[in-house]
Parts: sequence; structure tokens; C-alpha cells
Amino acid sequence: MAFDTPIELRNQIIYEAYVRNHSKEGTFNELVKDLDNIKELGVNILWLMPIHSIGQKNKKGELGCPYSIQDYRGINPEYGTLDDFKGLIKAVHQRGMKLMIDVVYNHTAHDSKLFEEHPEWFYRTADGEVGNKVGDWYDVIDLDFNNQELWDYLIDALKYWVELGVDGFRCDVASMIPLDFWKQARTEVAQLKEGVIWLAESVEPDFLKALRKNGFVGLSDAELYQAFDVSYDYDTFLYFKKYKSGEISFSQYLEKVRMQEYIYPANYVKMRFIENHDQARARRWLAVKEDLYNWTTFYYFQQGLTLIYGGQETDDIISPSLFDSDPVDWTLLDEYYVDLLKDLGEIKKDEIFAKGHYEILDSGRVGVVVATYQLNNRLMVGVFNLEQKLGDISVPVPDGTYENLISAKQIKVEDGKMTLGVEPIIFALEVKEEEGQKVILAEL
Repeated sequence: MAFDTPIELRNQIIYEAYVRNHSKEGTFNELVKDLDNIKELGVNILWLMPIHSIGQKNKKGELGCPYSIQDYRGINPEYGTLDDFKGLIKAVHQRGMKLMIDVVYNHTAHDSKLFEEHPEWFYRTADGEVGNKVGDWYDVIDLDFNNQELWDYLIDALKYWVELGVDGFRCDVASMIPLDFWKQARTEVAQLKEGVIWLAESVEPDFLKALRKNGFVGLSDAELYQAFDVSYDYDTFLYFKKYKSGEISFSQYLEKVRMQEYIYPANYVKMRFIENHDQARARRWLAVKEDLYNWTTFYYFQQGLTLIYGGQETDDIISPSLFDSDPVDWTLLDEYYVDLLKDLGEIKKDEIFAKGHYEILDSGRVGVVVATYQLNNRLMVGVFNLEQKLGDISVPVPDGTYENLISAKQIKVEDGKMTLGVEPIIFALEVKEEEGQKVILAEL
């Protein structure tokens, strides 16, 4: 972890908003109108996908990809003016939230201001032409970080946004950019403003290996943690997709999740998600609503902060297009799911999720997760029926009746077992030390 990363980030919730498609109008001012709804989900940080003007040369779709940046200090006129953006920052802060913007420093648009002014700062292919390292990204051209002047230019842009009131940066494909650049950027920005949050889009294992095989920069999560507070959960999400596709077993997936507890620093922070703008809607993987509710709760329960991607609250199975106007259909709002997110947002505030000892136990049932946090004299238990299993399951608590913190329903434990239901369960207990052993006392 970066030396000054606050472990309390594990209590945080990030909401990812794509301004273009968050509303039919697609503007900063319309997003302001939805801030109260976002705040009610327990959100601490609003992350805006790129807000800059978009390149038109070789663009994708009708409007172009927001990750094809034309000007790192510019505002996309589709979204409004600079004053509108400042108004959004103020409105976010008034609600006690922080605002994070996307930083896209691996590449720019073909017709970017930076390319016009400094073509020597760009990556060249073997034939001497500008290009990129990922063939599908034909709408962008990569930067060459062998130029120190480029570092200064990009860091100055970060300082510009911090001075406007931005509280953090989500850094696109951070794994493809030299670690020393990120260290320098963090250090210089901190001199201007303390507490800026740094989120790295780390990449999936196969992508990382391909980068290294071809001689390009490919930073692992462990390396990124030297400069960043939070990294993506792609090292396990890959195996979630493989499990849901039938390529690996549930046990194999779960072991990949457990590995994070011993391959990363003790205070590591992951961003947990069941969808984001680069992935399919969770409903694609989880067509049965009970599965969606259990998986969502499991991801909230895991160690790390949690991401909600704008529109995740709906029943829509289709992700908005990155390249065209394709607003979220808010008439499909799943009210039960929204209430679940609100409950989970409240539960997530408990310090045990930041400071407690986390462990995924052996539940004895494939498709069912039993996990615990322990902090001083407290124990938090989560039971997640991820495959709609029937019957009883063992839980590490004494016989008695407990209250599900999500639904307020009573959970009965007899002979160390409880009967599985279709709803996710979280409950809390008190424990005490007795002759060197932890002994459960009573429900909280």
C-alpha cells in the first residue's frame, strides 16, 4: 500500500457515473439532480468517467469514446461548461461526498491537443508511425513515457483539477504506465492537497502477461500498491467469470479470493464490483434475482471498498454504449435491490469491515459462502447462498436466535446449524477471551 493510505477506505462506496448516459440530457446539471438518490445508497465517492472533450479522428460510434481524450484540461461541451462542472463539485461536497475523475494517461485521441503540440511525446511502432499497443483501441494513440517533459505536463494537469476541487483520480490502465511516474505524481499532488484518493485500474492476469511478453510495461497489483490506495479486483473477477461460464469449479474460484489475504499487504484495499463500464451488466451473469442479491451482498462483505456502476440499480441486462447516446432506463429500477444497496451501505460503515480480521471459512457446502470478521470482542458473520442450495449448513456460532442485519428477520441456530434460505444473511455477535480462547457470548 501507499504509505499514507487510510485503511478506512474499506468502509467506502464508490458510484461510477457516465455523464453522457446517466440521463437523457447527459449533462453535469442533470447529474446534480440525482445526487441525493446516489447519496442515499451510502455512497462516499462519486467517480465520473472522463469529462474531457473527445477526439473525432478515427472515433468509435457516433459520438466517440470518452477514453479518447482530446484535451486533458478541457471539458466535453456535451456535458456543459467549466462552471457547470464546478457547480457539480460544490453540490457533491455539500452532500458530504468526494468527487473523483478519470485520468487517461496511457493514450490520447489521434487529434489531441497534445499530439498537435508535442508529437515527439508519442509511442512509435516499428515503422515509425504513431500507434498503440492494443490493436482494438484504434481510436487512440499511445504516449511515450521516456520523455520527462511529458511527466511534468501530465502532473501539472492533475494539479489543475485538484485546485478546482477534485478529490481523487481513477487512473485508466494504470498497469501500462511506469511506476515511477505514478509515485512522482502522487508525491507532487500531495504537496498541493493531502488525502487525494488514487484508484488504479489494474488489469486481468492474461492481459498483464501479454503486455510483459511483448516487452511493454505491465505492473502487477503488488507494484501498483506502492503508489495507489486502491486497485481493481480483476485478479479474482476473471475467475468469477470462469466459474459462471463453467470453466472452473466454485471451490477453485473461492480459493483465488482467499489468496488475496496473503499475497497483498495486510492493509490492502480492493475495489469490489459485480459490474463496471468494461464488463457486462451483472444481470447477464445473474439472471435469477436471488443470485444477484446474494452475490451483491457477498461483494459488499468482502474486504475492500465497493463499486456501484450507474444503472446497476435497474433490471436492465444491457450496458450503455460507450460510443453513443444510450441513457440508462430508470423506469426499470429494482426497488427491492435499491433498498438492499441502502441497507448494505449502512452496514458497510461498521469499522469491523476496515480493521477486523477477515476470513472465508470452509462452509462444507459447494455454492455457499460463510465468512467472518473479528475485531476485539466483536464478530460479524455473513452467509451467502450463491447457488440456491437447500438444507442446513454449519455456522461458527452457539445455538440461539440471531437477527439478520439486512432484513431484520430472525435466524435460528440449532446444534451449530441453520437452515439455508434464498436471502443473504449478515449478523453480529459479541465474543470474550477465556483462557486464551475466543468464546462467543451473545448476539449484538
